[in-house]
Amino acid sequence: MAQNNQQKGQQKVQETSQLEKVRREKLAELQAAGKDPFQIVKYNQTYHSVQIKRDFDELENETVSIAGRMMFKRVMGKASFCNVQDKEGRIQVYVARDDLGEEAYKEFKRMDIGDIIGVKGFVFKTKTGEISVHAKELTLLSKSLTPLPEKFHGLQDTDLRYRQRYVDLIMNEESRETFIKRSKIISEIRKFLDARGFMEVETPMLVSNAGGAAARPFETHFNALDEDVKLRISLELYLKRLIIGGLERVYEIGRVFRNEGVDTRHNPEFTLMELYQAYTDYYGMMELTESMFRYLAEKVCGTTTIVYGDKEIDLGKPFRKLTMIDAIKEQTGIDFDQVATTEEAKKLADEHHIEYEDRHVKGDIVNLFFDEFCEDKMIQPTFIMDHPIEISPLTKKKPDDPTKVERFELYINGWEMCNAYSELNDPIDQRERFAAQDALAEAGDDEAQHTDEDFLHAMEIGMPPTGGIGYGIDRLTMLLTNSAAIRDVLLFPTMKTVKD
Repeated sequence: MAQNNQQKGQQKVQETSQLEKVRREKLAELQAAGKDPFQIVKYNQTYHSVQIKRDFDELENETVSIAGRMMFKRVMGKASFCNVQDKEGRIQVYVARDDLGEEAYKEFKRMDIGDIIGVKGFVFKTKTGEISVHAKELTLLSKSLTPLPEKFHGLQDTDLRYRQRYVDLIMNEESRETFIKRSKIISEIRKFLDARGFMEVETPMLVSNAGGAAARPFETHFNALDEDVKLRISLELYLKRLIIGGLERVYEIGRVFRNEGVDTRHNPEFTLMELYQAYTDYYGMMELTESMFRYLAEKVCGTTTIVYGDKEIDLGKPFRKLTMIDAIKEQTGIDFDQVATTEEAKKLADEHHIEYEDRHVKGDIVNLFFDEFCEDKMIQPTFIMDHPIEISPLTKKKPDDPTKVERFELYINGWEMCNAYSELNDPIDQRERFAAQDALAEAGDDEAQHTDEDFLHAMEIGMPPTGGIGYGIDRLTMLLTNSAAIRDVLLFPTMKTVKD
């Protein structure tokens, strides 16, 4: 079987090589005749396919110019048809020898699937009712030298789809639609936040201290300064500096980098949005989040009831609110509020086969229990609130229970969709928590944060009460486009280099 597959693979390569040879010969002939398509620098494209179909009543018999990739061609003597694909879709083109002329029609017949062409003609409807363009002029704008995949099956190889996204976008309409929706999601987020008085900003990617999250950073060397620097793992600490500076409502949508594993929901570089609002708390962030998710569903999907896989998720109802302790109690019967010590927590972990590290304390064990028994049960939108202080070094303590903090994570479809705090604004408390993180780092925790003296100096100048939140844009896009893996919503996901 393996030998047969190898033989088929070699045969396919040979066939492709022969087709490429023929296409290059066609290009050489065009160039020799002074008709090199690569010398054309522009084309007056007046309409796209969707516009023509949408506005047919106004455009019927009107002259239009379209441009795109030829995806289908059927030659029938003196008259032929082809399909042209542009950024919005496809439209049929009727090509007749009597309209183009003998020579131009011959040139059309020698064009290949994948060639990029310009068509000028009038809009009409065929006898079968298909809206089309009747070509009066046809221009080869770019010669495709490598054949596209077999047209009836598109690009099915998942690895190739990710590595050759340009081919995937040409061949797979659902992939193209996913990335159009991704762009719309980001656009609508900006509209939503702008309407609430937020200001979009940009902060550094290369930093000396990668803080704001528990993650291992990528490291590099800055030659001009002769200093080692890191790629940011979060946007938090610089955005908080802007809150301290008085900007009050800020957000950033940008790439962050975490030197960790790759799976269906994680990529080492991903798009994060963080926002901070002065004079509010984590309840304010809940209201904003629920309103924004509902708004995005309506704008992008046209409904607040969305489908992911075999699940129907209702973003229109009020989101459930549940403390982390109550969520664990609901699933396991264990009330960690009644567990007094780390030793008791570790004993419970042993009894429930939860793996932990020696350095872990009660708060870490609580988080591990939630991850194991609760996370995947949160299908409908649920705010999980009031995390242990040990896992939240940048968050304000709950006034009535200093072992917990004013923090929530939103879970939908069993995924963490965002992480929000009533931000810690006490510089003395913050210094103590940074010191605890430094101790973890010295003990070998690669994901621990380090003291950021400049950030502490900013806090000492005075930071107002603030609510803050971070959203993974890629995971949000997965949810709203019903995409199975994060690589399906990243135009160019991180891939291991293929060696020749």
